[in-house]
Formats: sequence, C-alpha cells, structure tokens
Amino acid sequence: MRTATAFVCAALIAVSAAVHAATPAAAPNITLVDASGSSQRLSDLAGKVVLIDFWASWCIPCRTSFPAVDALQRELGPKGLVVIALNVDEHRKNADAFLAERPHVMRVAFDQTGQAAQAFSLQAMPSSVVIDRGGRFLYTHTGYTEKTVAQYRTEVLELLGEHQ
Repeated sequence: MRTATAFVCAALIAVSAAVHAATPAAAPNITLVDASGSSQRLSDLAGKVVLIDFWASWCIPCRTSFPAVDALQRELGPKGLVVIALNVDEHRKNADAFLAERPHVMRVAFDQTGQAAQAFSLQAMPSSVVIDRGGRFLYTHTGYTEKTVAQYRTEVLELLGEHQ
C-alpha cells in the first residue's frame, strides 16, 4: 500500500488540482490531536477560515508544501486563517523527525489511523481542504505545485472577505 501511495505522491509532483464544491458541504467534525496528545474538534474553530494540509514524511511534494503553507499561516493568521498541518504517518517517529527539520508556527495534528483522511475522502498525498467560517468545505486540492499556494491565498482571502 505504501508503495502505491508513494507512487501517487510522486506522480502528483507536477500536477495539482483544485476543486470548488458545487454545493458547499459541512466539513466532517474530525478530532485533531496535537503533539502533546490534546484534542480539539474541528467545530471548535467555527468562525475561522481553516486550511487543513494533509501531509506525510514520505511524501516528496510535502517537503515543499509544508514550509509554503506555514508561510501562509504567518501571513494570514492575523487576519483569521488557521492552518492545520495534519500528518498521516502510521509511525509518529517519522513525523517527529520531519518536523524537527522544519521550524513552523502552524498547528500540527496527527492522524495515525487515517480516520480524518477518510472523513474527507482523500485520494492522494498531499491533499488539502479549505473550510469557511461556517464550517463548510469549499475547496479541495490534490497535489502540489508552485501555483498551489497562490490558489490557497486567493481562496482564503475571498473567504476572509479580502478580495485580491
């Protein structure tokens, strides 16, 4: 399974797709567990624009996307954006090694069982979702390219009420 997933991850290095939901759907009320073991429900972030970036230590494009989405948190966090880097590694030590090499300010949560990834019906790594202040997910991204962060910025600014 990991080999197939790694292949999909590598294939997405050059491809990125953003999908706007035709009808906004309520985001699954997943539980986010941080490094200390504290948990928070996604619904606790109501009133904020949320970008959940699903990543794994073995995902090659994630090495580029991780610092880019962290920079977006630094830029737009004061305006109401919350970025959550949601790790899907089966073994926490792999995620911890990845994080030790990458200073960050965005929240990091862990999904070792894959329940959050399943709840959002993810098909590949990296993937991300953008959730509005009302808790509806409006955008889903699969893959990562240099243009992806610009797409995030445009979507987030729209949801924050600040058109570019």
